[in-house]
Amino acid sequence: MKIKVNGEAYETEQHTLSGLLEEMKVRSERVAVEVNLKVIKRADVADYRINEGDVIEVVNFVGGGDGR
Repeated sequence: MKIKVNGEAYETEQHTLSGLLEEMKVRSERVAVEVNLKVIKRADVADYRINEGDVIEVVNFVGGGDGR
């Protein structure tokens, strides 16, 4: 199926977000995921179905700094 991931065309045979993230070698506990402008709760990622034409944004959490 053809989707967009972070603004780029992407083709996958996966049908769930967790399958897509695994295919992309992305650890789901370290990212936030949005599908068609809707933020997906971490608890829902495993079962969330993706569809042809979906627009998916995967945002990595970045740590660092000293908290000031």
